[in-house]
Amino acid sequence: MSGATPTDRPKIVMDARFTRMDHHDGISRYGASLMAAVAPYADVTMLIHDERQLALLPNLPWVKINSPLSPLELFVARKVNKLGADLVFCPMQTMGNWGRKYPLVLTLHDLIYYEHPAPPGFLPAPVRVLWRLYHKAYWPQRVLLNRANAVATISHTTLSLMRKHKLTKRPIRIIGNAPQGDRTPRDPAGQPEKSLTYMGSFMPYKNVETLILGMADLPDFTLNLLSRITPERRAELVSIVPTGATVVFHNGVTDAQYDELLLRTTALVTLSKAEGYGLPLVEAMALGTPVVVADTAIFREVGGAAAHYVPADSPSDFAAAVRALAAPAAWTESSTASVAQAATFSWDASARELLAIAQELRG
Repeated sequence: MSGATPTDRPKIVMDARFTRMDHHDGISRYGASLMAAVAPYADVTMLIHDERQLALLPNLPWVKINSPLSPLELFVARKVNKLGADLVFCPMQTMGNWGRKYPLVLTLHDLIYYEHPAPPGFLPAPVRVLWRLYHKAYWPQRVLLNRANAVATISHTTLSLMRKHKLTKRPIRIIGNAPQGDRTPRDPAGQPEKSLTYMGSFMPYKNVETLILGMADLPDFTLNLLSRITPERRAELVSIVPTGATVVFHNGVTDAQYDELLLRTTALVTLSKAEGYGLPLVEAMALGTPVVVADTAIFREVGGAAAHYVPADSPSDFAAAVRALAAPAAWTESSTASVAQAATFSWDASARELLAIAQELRG
């Protein structure tokens, strides 16, 4: 904002066009949560492309522009320039840049699709083709990220990979994920039901197959698979359910149903082989629900000493970890440690990091 002083509330435009219209995915929840956290400290305007997105967004001023998947995205800066922003934040790295007159922060969440190139199924077919081509080399990523004034990411693990592959010359800052606020943990002395909960997609790298195969050694437990799933993928997974195992496909749950399950389950489980953060971990731990997860760098970063780590491809080790955790004393100790670990992440801290970037760029 022309003539602004450091004590003024910065005017921050936040790109909300990646918000879903019926239920949040990871990117959608990240953006909406960060906008709500920044709003007490700045004058926030949201960019949307469909008014149905407002149902999942905080009650803030908004401007409707083109979809981020539209050819008009090349010229989106012409519209955004008119908003007089001190900073524009995009929760992805693809926002159009041509002719912009404002400081821009772009976000790279992870490098999953370089190792696992299958694109998300909800993308249009032409975009899926471009997606695969884009992830065959690192130089297109460098071109996108170097257009920004600064680049955000959500974990030290991703930051290290970005530096390893020299993805940008711009400053990289961590604006992390966090659990939703006002979550009351469960009683650590209570007895959980013999169930396990998985929240995540069913893409191959999520490795849900190993969770299902591990249920052969957990016949007295129920595995709840919460996310929406296509009939074809469900049929694939049903075909490998061990005899005597109980696996329930919920095909989508509300936030309230998700929390209700977390508050009574023995553990949240995931053996995903690649993540940018692992938000379900902190969502569960914030409620005092232990987590059993694959032994990967990102889960070590998020789960700390509270999580229980197993080899990603070992159904037997997964089952053994659940058995050990089910002992009452072990579960109580893990529940208490989980709450403490989740408390190390907050949306307020992420908001303040974004505000610090805004002040630096204004200066």
